[in-house]
Amino acid sequence: MGVYKSACCVILVALLTVICTSGEDPYRFYNWNVTYGDIYPLGVKQQGILINGQFPGPQIESVTNDNLIISVFNSLDEPFLISWNGVQQRRNSWQDGVFGTNCPIPPGHNFTYVLQVKDQIGSYFYFPSLGLHKAAGGFGGIKIDSRPRIPVPFPPPAGDFTILAGDWFSKNHTDLKAILDGGNNLPIPDGLLINGHGSNGFTFTVDQGKTYRLRISNVGLTTSINFRIQGHKMLLVEVEGTHSLQNTYSSLDIHLGQSYSVLVTADQPPQDYYIVVSSRFTSQVLSATSILHYSNSAGSVSGPPPGGPTTQIDWSLEQARSLRRNLTASGPRPNPQGSYHYGLINTTRTIRLTNSAPIINGKQRYAVNSVSFIQPDTPLKLADYFKISGVFSLGSIQDNPTGGGAYLQTSVMNADFRGFAELVFENPEDTVQSWHIDGHNFFVVGMDGGQWTPASRLRYNLRDTISRSTVQVYPNSWTAIYMPLDNVGMWNIRSENWARQYLGQQFYFRVYSPANSWRDEYPIPRNALLCGRALGRRTRPL
Repeated sequence: MGVYKSACCVILVALLTVICTSGEDPYRFYNWNVTYGDIYPLGVKQQGILINGQFPGPQIESVTNDNLIISVFNSLDEPFLISWNGVQQRRNSWQDGVFGTNCPIPPGHNFTYVLQVKDQIGSYFYFPSLGLHKAAGGFGGIKIDSRPRIPVPFPPPAGDFTILAGDWFSKNHTDLKAILDGGNNLPIPDGLLINGHGSNGFTFTVDQGKTYRLRISNVGLTTSINFRIQGHKMLLVEVEGTHSLQNTYSSLDIHLGQSYSVLVTADQPPQDYYIVVSSRFTSQVLSATSILHYSNSAGSVSGPPPGGPTTQIDWSLEQARSLRRNLTASGPRPNPQGSYHYGLINTTRTIRLTNSAPIINGKQRYAVNSVSFIQPDTPLKLADYFKISGVFSLGSIQDNPTGGGAYLQTSVMNADFRGFAELVFENPEDTVQSWHIDGHNFFVVGMDGGQWTPASRLRYNLRDTISRSTVQVYPNSWTAIYMPLDNVGMWNIRSENWARQYLGQQFYFRVYSPANSWRDEYPIPRNALLCGRALGRRTRPL
């Protein structure tokens, strides 16, 4: 009888283990040491920010719903934070990694991010969010694959390459920060990089006849880019987590903070070909090249690198309008992407956001609806959680352009959980803007030149527009989005032009639920760092 009981106990424990194991999504663990190190991206030695000695940093490989445990040790001599561009942090803005939600990691200290790529697929990147750290490196790719049982609308590629491209400055990030702090604009970038290298510094090897997936992100500070491959077409298949209608492009505009996936077939004679990125909408065209190397190559690259568009806005606008969702493809869940009929939902609120470039107190600043954001002394999320008064006030930024003079303020806009907002980005300036919203994907329903009016809604795409988290606004133009307010938290809405973001073109969106329930938002992490006026408070017992 004792043997029988023991056997039953063993079986019960085994069953419980299987149930518990199968009932929880997988965990992936990363240990990162952040240091300074010498880098030579444009052939000149600079002090870069390295992660585990790498520039760019190591890639995050994950699958939908994976739990990512990322332990970051700050070996720099200044505070540091990492944010996750496009990762939605469902119910968990505690892990967003911007100063509005997190205290920086002090020098010589560690912080462990605990986040989940819940109901997401696609291509994203991480980056250092404080000051001008992004100008020194510290960024890397994030790949979220679909779960095996959910079909993907194209055959498995023979290989998968991440391409992190963008502008680069030869000046140290502290020098760039000093330029902005002095009330001046940044100079023209010194060049462009592809995966941390200038021209012909990186090679992608392919086999003739096979198809490869390229995940391309613009990780630069100030410049839109165009991407193309000599002699090859690109089949667009994914835009920031959305399977797209599979249009073919000869070149692709990628604005600041944006990410795309394309399929490229090595269907040309066996030799080497140029991969080119060049700057868009700049008076001086910058470019950088890499090499697409056929494994059976009979020769090196020949001829000049293929040229691309330079300042043509209409060309870029038409390309942007051609981006569509693949309605029949599954997203991160088995249901088709077209099963969410965003165009049939009544909007609960319209918010018009106008960017500007005012001079305040004799210095260059940037603003949204006349408010130029200034960092508080305490992260907004902590101030909200601990009910610390005087850090911010709701309504410190208006829903519409004021037309008045610009001023400095820690701007926070309130929003109701489960609302459905129409946001209109209005750009009266002569430069391209790029906007990112943390914690959400949104539907890009329209964009056009001139002034937005309610009549502009007649031209909205309410059926199959792309869903994403970063969108451009062309000069003297507007872009309209529909956004489900389905994620409780304190979320950053910012310019992806990092100089403009640093000098005030950002604010926070407080998506609020009165329920105070774990169903709507996770509790404060036990390991949350506390700073500012939150020092001495308690999180939760360990």
